Amino acid sequence: MSHAVGDLSRDPTPDPAEENAFFPSPYSLSKYTSPKTDFDGVRHKGAYTEGKWKVLMIAAGERYVLVENGKMFSTGNHPVEMLLPLHHMMEAGFDVDVATVAGYPAKLELWAMPREDEAVMATYAALKPRLKQPRRLSEVVAHGLGDDSDYLAVFIPGGHGAVVGLPTSETVGRTLDWALANDRFVITLCHGPAALLAATLGKDQSPFKGYSACVFPDALDEGPNLEIGYLPGRLPWLVADLLSEQGLKIVNDDMTGRTHRDRKLLTGDSPLASHGLGLLAADALVEAARSAG
Repeated sequence: MSHAVGDLSRDPTPDPAEENAFFPSPYSLSKYTSPKTDFDGVRHKGAYTEGKWKVLMIAAGERYVLVENGKMFSTGNHPVEMLLPLHHMMEAGFDVDVATVAGYPAKLELWAMPREDEAVMATYAALKPRLKQPRRLSEVVAHGLGDDSDYLAVFIPGGHGAVVGLPTSETVGRTLDWALANDRFVITLCHGPAALLAATLGKDQSPFKGYSACVFPDALDEGPNLEIGYLPGRLPWLVADLLSEQGLKIVNDDMTGRTHRDRKLLTGDSPLASHGLGLLAADALVEAARSAG
């Protein structure tokens, strides 16, 4: 017998792999996940055929976020936020290299995987070997980010896993410095923009100061995500708050699927923005590739 959504538990679900760690509650997953996305097709299938330009994805290599009450949130990259934008970019003709800071396997929130979504699942199948054996980001920086690099964009997917390690990584900061210096795209959404904090390491101010961006609303992490048991406790810091302190303008305060472009920085507010950000990214990359020749 099925249960009404209101009868589902709002208590975060224990993660048996780690002491005092938790997945989102059944109730929160009933509100935040779906077997399919809003994907309704790509706009640039096979548009890029030259084979030079590709995308560097910096994936989450850590799973656990320590929250203020001493519990841990078992997280990673949100699969829709990773795979749906990549589906658009790959279908347009751009290959993808996967890297994590330490070279450990990418971590995914598989509890959010839309198992009935053909586009997402096909992209997952295509990328799974690279997700399991990604490149170490420091090696990419050392050998793949010169002036003649074939990376047209750096993509940093969301999910709370993006707040662990990426914002304090000098290697992530060097990657972002390279992207800005070489006029390449930085594409990110939801909690992924936390990685932009790394660009300030060793500097007096953020090179993204004055940029505008969409991010996951702090108000949801401070309120509803606690009330419905999505998070097991309060986060020690909030993404939009710290980015604002560094001089970025956050253009959203809610979660509607909004996307935004400021120069070569492309952002989205949440999993709801994954399809729209994919369309925006494919538009931008195809245009840039054609202009570059």
